[in-house]
Amino acid sequence: MVAATLLLTFLGSFAAQVNAVILKYTVDTINNLMVAHEPLSKGFHLLGIISVVLLTKELVNSVVQFGQKFYGEKLRIFITRDISQTIVEKILSYRMEFYTSDENESGKLQTRIDAGISSLTRLVQNFFIDILPLFANAFVALVIMFYANVYVGLVSLCIIPIYFYISQLQATKLSGFRRRMRNYRETKNNGIISLIESITVIKSFVRESTEADRHEKIQFEMTENQLQTRKTSFIFESIKSFVEQIGVVIIIILTAYFVLNNQMTIGAIMFHIMLFNNVSSPIRQLHRIYDEVNDALIYSEGFFDILESEQEVETSGNYIPEKIVGLIEVKNVDFVYPNGTQALYDINFTVKPNETSALVGLSGAGKSTIINLLDKFYLPSSGQIFLDGVDLIDYNTDFLRKNIGLVLQKNHIFKGTIAENILYGNPEASQEEVIEAAKQAYIHEQVIQLPKSYDSDAHLLSGGQQQRIAIARLFLKNPPIIFLDEPTASLDAIATEQIKKSLDAIKKDRTVIIISHSISQIIDASNIIVLEKGRCVEKGTHDELYDNKGTYYQIFMAMANSLNIDKITQTFE
Repeated sequence: MVAATLLLTFLGSFAAQVNAVILKYTVDTINNLMVAHEPLSKGFHLLGIISVVLLTKELVNSVVQFGQKFYGEKLRIFITRDISQTIVEKILSYRMEFYTSDENESGKLQTRIDAGISSLTRLVQNFFIDILPLFANAFVALVIMFYANVYVGLVSLCIIPIYFYISQLQATKLSGFRRRMRNYRETKNNGIISLIESITVIKSFVRESTEADRHEKIQFEMTENQLQTRKTSFIFESIKSFVEQIGVVIIIILTAYFVLNNQMTIGAIMFHIMLFNNVSSPIRQLHRIYDEVNDALIYSEGFFDILESEQEVETSGNYIPEKIVGLIEVKNVDFVYPNGTQALYDINFTVKPNETSALVGLSGAGKSTIINLLDKFYLPSSGQIFLDGVDLIDYNTDFLRKNIGLVLQKNHIFKGTIAENILYGNPEASQEEVIEAAKQAYIHEQVIQLPKSYDSDAHLLSGGQQQRIAIARLFLKNPPIIFLDEPTASLDAIATEQIKKSLDAIKKDRTVIIISHSISQIIDASNIIVLEKGRCVEKGTHDELYDNKGTYYQIFMAMANSLNIDKITQTFE
């Protein structure tokens, strides 16, 4: 496509010079006919020849322009498709650190990706459809001008570098404004997404006017930046227009002098002016195209920042065992988040195969961080984690995660049907297996009561129902290792009891680590690891830790008191 575009552009650049040649021939021939007092019939003959040549040229030129624009546009569309797919594949390969960075909030990423793709495709379009034809025409016209008259050619040649220099000064001056505008747009878009996500809180606290004022501040800053940008652009465009007109004046004076000196024909004046117009045409367009190109380059910077974040690419080893037993050993692990917050300090514990272990601690103790490390979402800052005696870093990441089931406190439900969301656990599963997984998660009876049953929109379900859809995914995946991070936190008491039964069933012959503030979930664990401020302070069974009267005892008693155990006991009595 590039080769076809270049070939057609080259042919079109020659066709663009025909008008100048025909005009010179016409003016000189008419002048000679008038001087010689030739009859009108010869004039008609001349007009016939000119008409045929020009119409043929226009026909050829139309075909060439169509081909050049079509291949250029096709190239642009294909590049848009390829870079859009590339960026999606790239961001899916990054580690969790990438997404937790303040610079990579969802609104900012969306703005950078959208603006970057738009900018890059605009660059391709400008080059192949706008810039390349113009400069090809200018080059051919300049060669013909030099061939016709060296002095006129030099005038045209001297104007071009001056114009480019001014354009470069303009780009340098505007680059700061454009980068600020890019940041403003990222902040604005991220703010709008935040508004939508927080609308319930905003309205409940009657903070609409506060949020509107905050948004208005960004709008006014953007407006001021835009005004400064346009003002600077208009100043430079006026200067460039003045320089171009100087060139036109010099060409007219120079060619008129040569005509008066009998060194040129009258037709040569029109000939050189039209050729200069073909040379200056890119200059007339340059202030727009060059401005767009620099604008596109500024916005594409953010796009390539995402595309080239090689240090963020998720690492994957090559180790793939025949079977995972489930022995997990955490040795001397420290972890610091990308923002500098240290979440874990010298963590050591062992999780035996086919047993249930519980991570217990107050909020912020580091429980979820450990789950993220065990699932290889993050890598330890120091220390090592072993699975069946092999460092977790050496495991093939895809294989590892296919053998780990993860249920979070709030699981994401994808846009689509209930069946499609359950199938996310195993896309190859049959409809019968989907239904069986739903039954195990105690959601089947509620699903079949919906008008479209399993074809109903998953977002129509309540929060507790959606949580059971996520647990149904886990049953369908059927992994040997399970991590449960507050799996029943958003469920009512009856649903919690139902899910507890199903979780008890799936725990059998599996290695399970559970995070929960539910006494019933913790007390059943064969091994309890107690965390406090990122440190492992106690390990043991429920009875052992309760008798120690330490941190676990305090947490357990707080849980019991929050349930009003005394009142419950009196009720049973």
